[in-house]
Amino acid sequence: MSQDLSAITPRTEALPPPGPGDHLALAKALLREALTASLASLDPAGGHPFVSLIAMATDFDGTPVLLASRLALHDRNMRGDARVSLLVRRAGKGDPLAHPRLTLSGTARPATAPHLRGRFLERHPKAALYIDFPDFGFWTITPEAAHLVAGFGRAPDLPGADLLTPLAGAESLLAGEADAIAHMNADHADAIGLYATRLARAEAGPWRVTGFDPEGMDLVLEDRGLRIPFPARVADAAGLRATLAQMARTARERGLAPDQ
Repeated sequence: MSQDLSAITPRTEALPPPGPGDHLALAKALLREALTASLASLDPAGGHPFVSLIAMATDFDGTPVLLASRLALHDRNMRGDARVSLLVRRAGKGDPLAHPRLTLSGTARPATAPHLRGRFLERHPKAALYIDFPDFGFWTITPEAAHLVAGFGRAPDLPGADLLTPLAGAESLLAGEADAIAHMNADHADAIGLYATRLARAEAGPWRVTGFDPEGMDLVLEDRGLRIPFPARVADAAGLRATLAQMARTARERGLAPDQ
């Protein structure tokens, strides 16, 4: 469906220079970390936005992936009009509006790629109770425009395509992702904990790997997602093993040095 993206909340004011963190990196991290999102679809009866709370995962390239029942109103809405928006945010203590959030506008499409089931279940294991019911199906949201609120005075618009990770040349990495996840979670829980606590400065706990892609890995602890970028692009299993080993060494060395 061709759309006029100039109609998506245009802004003409000059943006402030980037802050300490890179805007695009933050936006991509918010998308990868999200376990839930607010989904706005269009009610065909009155044309008003209809907002649902949905469980979310991402495809290899970061495309949002939803699981919906045909009984859900947002499923009906997306079949009638593919234009949707997603709001994801990073939770934290204090004022909810003080934490970063991302609004993504895009196009919803039914999806049947076999690997989506595994990626969704890694993020939402309890979905195994209903994921194979005949009325449930996957949707992907193709990003077309995004608006990031990164902090006071830092609210850039971003091209939707920039949020996605290029996958060319990484086919072998993606083909072996499920085995790599299973191996890491079964045999290297200590290293996963180091990645979370010493590289990402997250709280300690039984973190699990839920996804690998050329730019990084996704972890989950209970109801929290965490994105850990790789120091360099990874394209195959050998590169993944070498990168994970180097990251574990770096994390251990940080434990021996004064906290900075």
